[in-house]
Amino acid sequence: MDKFNTLLYKESHRSGQMYKDKKVIVVMPAYNAANTLQKTYDEVMAQGMVDLIILVDDASSDETSQIAGRLPQTKVRVHEKNLGYGANQKTCYRMALAEGADIVIMVHPDYQYTPKLIPAMASMIGNGLYHCVLGSRILGGHAFRSGMPLWKYIANRFLTLTENILLGAKLSEYHTGYRAFSRELLEQLPIEANSDDFVFDNQILAQILWLGYIIAEVSCPTKYFAEASSINFRRSVRYGFGCLWTALQYRMARIGWLRTPLFPQRKI
Repeated sequence: MDKFNTLLYKESHRSGQMYKDKKVIVVMPAYNAANTLQKTYDEVMAQGMVDLIILVDDASSDETSQIAGRLPQTKVRVHEKNLGYGANQKTCYRMALAEGADIVIMVHPDYQYTPKLIPAMASMIGNGLYHCVLGSRILGGHAFRSGMPLWKYIANRFLTLTENILLGAKLSEYHTGYRAFSRELLEQLPIEANSDDFVFDNQILAQILWLGYIIAEVSCPTKYFAEASSINFRRSVRYGFGCLWTALQYRMARIGWLRTPLFPQRKI
């Protein structure tokens, strides 16, 4: 890199910390997060290694976008109508890649997952160890101690066991919303084929395994309180069946019984 380009590079990143010359971007898929956004933002920036926050507001009815617009080092995109959690993430990742992210970390702005794990997750990717890292509520037994409802815990364990069998993996859970990705990985994932609803989270993990990548996990304390986002029982049931169907599609695609855009034919 010549001297002129070096100066431009430093100028474009003067407000960020960078991690080993890698641009770290936190994405926040937001919906009615006005009460917790500032606290989440403060803790994210306190980690000292985030270059930019991208917040996508999925047509909130509160002041989420107005608050986000006042936060330094934050880019805000507002969906004119509610498109769904999966569609929100698609916008987040498109924007992060367009901004030159090398490491993308999804942090929910409802403060359910602590941003204090950002350095650990970013370092695991930045050091070239993994391309995907999850913050697991199950490792370390945090789920019960943090107040996860019993029915959710039982459903989580059943779905995870079934998915591990069908996907041939050994994850502690597939349902955490705290995730970090490398640019290399995100650019390969066919995420536009995924659902715009909550099952997007499950599909993207199955696609990562489909591409042959290893998914790492770190133990993550979580909080359950009124402002923390959660889906109701009816939508949870729909999500559960969506997870099972995703795993079945994966297995059928692996043995050649099914072709689907979710799992495109791999190059030998």
